[in-house]
Amino acid sequence: MSEGLAKTLELEKVEGGESDHAQESVEYQGWKSMPFVIGNETFEKLGTLGTMANQLVYLTTVFHMDSVTAATMMNIVFGTTNMTPVLGAFISDTFLGRYTTIAFASVASLLGMVLLTLTAAIPKLHPSPCKENHQECHGPTSSQLSVLIFAFFLLTIGAGGIRPCNLPFGADQFNPKTESGRRGIASFFNWYYCTFTVAVMISATLIIYVQSNISWTLGLAIPATLMFFSCITFFVGTRLYVRVQPEGSPFTSLAQVIVAAIKKRQVNLLELPDKELFDPPHHSNLVTKLPHTDQFKFFDKAAVITSKDEIKSSGDATDPWRLCTVQQVEVVKCFFRLIPVWSSCIMYYIPLTMNGTYVVYQALQTDRRLGKSSFKIPAGSFVVFNMLTMTIWIPIYDRLIVPQLRKITGHEGGITILQRIGVGIVISILATTVSASIEKHRRDIALHKPTPMSSLWLVPQLMLFGLSEAFSIIGQNEFYYQQFPENMRSVASAVLLLGFAISSYASSALVTIVHKVTGRNGSRNWLAKDLNEGRLDLFYMMIAGVAALNFVYFIICAKWYRSRGTANGAEPKVFLEGKE
Repeated sequence: MSEGLAKTLELEKVEGGESDHAQESVEYQGWKSMPFVIGNETFEKLGTLGTMANQLVYLTTVFHMDSVTAATMMNIVFGTTNMTPVLGAFISDTFLGRYTTIAFASVASLLGMVLLTLTAAIPKLHPSPCKENHQECHGPTSSQLSVLIFAFFLLTIGAGGIRPCNLPFGADQFNPKTESGRRGIASFFNWYYCTFTVAVMISATLIIYVQSNISWTLGLAIPATLMFFSCITFFVGTRLYVRVQPEGSPFTSLAQVIVAAIKKRQVNLLELPDKELFDPPHHSNLVTKLPHTDQFKFFDKAAVITSKDEIKSSGDATDPWRLCTVQQVEVVKCFFRLIPVWSSCIMYYIPLTMNGTYVVYQALQTDRRLGKSSFKIPAGSFVVFNMLTMTIWIPIYDRLIVPQLRKITGHEGGITILQRIGVGIVISILATTVSASIEKHRRDIALHKPTPMSSLWLVPQLMLFGLSEAFSIIGQNEFYYQQFPENMRSVASAVLLLGFAISSYASSALVTIVHKVTGRNGSRNWLAKDLNEGRLDLFYMMIAGVAALNFVYFIICAKWYRSRGTANGAEPKVFLEGKE
């Protein structure tokens, strides 16, 4: 391929229709389109996080809900928000494409934020303020609650479309067939996460301060305005975007392979020559042609041509639920190869989830004053130290460390993607161990000294967790993007969020179990409401032990994993050394 052709890719289908006379040549703008892509994502994150970060307080203070009801509602909202991206990814990859899905979801999010702002601005949309001494506090009426729920519904719809699509859409702007394009994709993942951390820091400080201390109407109007800027920025860059139209449902193809393999389960594959497998010419310019592999041989039965199978004159199978192509089979194999690595990463999120929850309780039982001033750091704002670490580290890693590692290892990313994920897991184990040590120190001071420990002692563990995320979460984003077939890349982002959702449920179950088991028969409850009466340090050590076992499991999965190949047998050098 010439240098000129390397900069463009001939696509059979482009959103907006096909040319009747010639194929359209789509030029990759790369970093030229990034101000619009990253600008859109930054404003969107500021709007979304600024709206949702303090909702628990909003429900209890403005809508006068009790803490249990408010927490239950927000748990449902957050859980649903992490689940809907799976549906959004399906719609994107099957029907609408990433551009249209993001556009629709952005408008839905904007409407949800505007409606939520109105619940604070218009007196009839929220309960009346409590009278003196909170003796007369009325909760929301059914109509007020309906408006609130509808606002959350719109925000959930928006998240379901934006979250699985914005990351792969940004990566779509780079040519994956050129070295500069591949480096651009890797760098984009780093910068994408950097903007996310900046958004979290601003939301956890400035926006929360405005909401809690100045005005809820203003505090919710600011995120809504930022979301408006997100929409404007996204649509302004429309002319520069590469917008690839989906090529049908990848889930239908996956189901066809499984059904066909089951129907032909009696077929003997021993010494079966490749010519007996249905492997017609590959015409898609979107999805890479995959070579036949020897893993998961059971699925090969779906592509075996038997006497009962018929092939049309066009080259397609008469019954696609009985005879599938080798390409379809290999896509299914890609999906199943990813499951073990994905499952090991679910366990990785548990230490992050636990630290994010209990560090707030730790902070509440420390001296949160800055120096000798009377200003106290809000307990919920300590996540800033986590985000600040990522914000500082990511540019240093991307611009200084990766180029040096690239010279040593020969890998485009400096180290392989699975190695990067593994480094993040190891750091999370170290961070959890440090958390246990600091909590033991805090508890000893609280029990034996008159003044509590300074809250700044919590900063080291938060910085380590931030460093862990900078390695592992970014690595997972890139790993799923690289290894999922091109027509399932929105699903790749949804899979990461699904892992977060499952880990949240697992963390809740673990807390419940530990709370019940350690508090039996009058024994000390590790997770007592007053941390000074509990043993949070032992709980942290238990989490570190689970994480260490999970790291061993991850190594096994990573060594077993076989990266997705290409038709010419080439494999990207971005994975842990092992089977390739």
